[in-house]
Amino acid sequence: MIKVVDAEAWLADLEVETVRTDAVQAFLKQETVFVRLTTDDGNTGVGYSYTIGTGGSSVLAMLRDHLLPRLVGADAALVEQAWSDLFASTRATTVGAITSLALAAVDTALWDLRCKRAGEPLWQVAGGFRQKVPLYDTEGGWLHLGTDELVAGALASRAAGWRGVKLKVGKPRIEQDVERLSAVRDAVGAGLDIMVDANQSMTHAEARRRAAAFEPLELAWFEEPLPADDVEGHAVLARSTTIPVAVGESMYSVGQFRDYLARGAASIVQADVARVGGITPWLKIAHLAEAFNVHICPHFLMELHVSLVAAVPNGRYVEHIPQLRAITRSRMRVEDGHAVAPESPGLGIDWDFDAIDDRRLA
Repeated sequence: MIKVVDAEAWLADLEVETVRTDAVQAFLKQETVFVRLTTDDGNTGVGYSYTIGTGGSSVLAMLRDHLLPRLVGADAALVEQAWSDLFASTRATTVGAITSLALAAVDTALWDLRCKRAGEPLWQVAGGFRQKVPLYDTEGGWLHLGTDELVAGALASRAAGWRGVKLKVGKPRIEQDVERLSAVRDAVGAGLDIMVDANQSMTHAEARRRAAAFEPLELAWFEEPLPADDVEGHAVLARSTTIPVAVGESMYSVGQFRDYLARGAASIVQADVARVGGITPWLKIAHLAEAFNVHICPHFLMELHVSLVAAVPNGRYVEHIPQLRAITRSRMRVEDGHAVAPESPGLGIDWDFDAIDDRRLA
């Protein structure tokens, strides 16, 4: 038995590295929740999750008041057991965002411990399919950027050897979206994947109109066109367009992904390890998607997701949105348009705890 003898959580406020806007919101800061677990053999594991500006203190309260006291004394080697026990203890608040974000901070810390004890990197312990995975860029595609800026960003990504770029859509008029996307496609040609993301901003009728207008542009996927709880709407849309429909960043349980896949409502799943409750459920979602012959291309958290995408056979892309550089000593390696999963044991993130403490809120 590897007993957890100490469990602590804290909250740090991390400013965004660049201005980020989409059709419904602006990403102004990252509230980052950390968990550190210490075991009786002297090892420590650090995990984390995040919000994009609100709710961090609520996640912290869930950890301090409910999850971490229950975890002390548990066997850190039994990760599935720990996750299931904590989930069962919070049934009154599941499935819900606050609980899932709190579970993720604990679960990633447990996986950090598991990998360190094994002396192996996360991408190998979680599956070990391959070490390099294709990379696409979102930082050059935000909605407030002008057409010339979108084109310049896409050309820079292509020149760097990256495999794709994602552009935000949801301008007030359909022709505005089409003009922006067409300019980028004309500039980069057919050799670069272009993804678009509506951030749940559209009605079903508008999503069908825009999908029809976007089809000549040969897009890699149409992301979150409708509210995340509209499974039927996504299923109908998926049947009406040749553009793959992508969903998942705003979903919080394995069951939600099961419903989408069973209904044919998603051609790409984008599970975010923080939002689904950690690495343990993330891997279940990835393998579920594989059973439906569907790729997984996770949302955000590139420093962690690079290892998970590398772990599974159906991992297709890592999303480039750097956000941790101010509080880490490590950087994600990029080679020939591919993100390279870290080789160091654990999650592969070298935290700068002095920098984190400077941003600590609670």
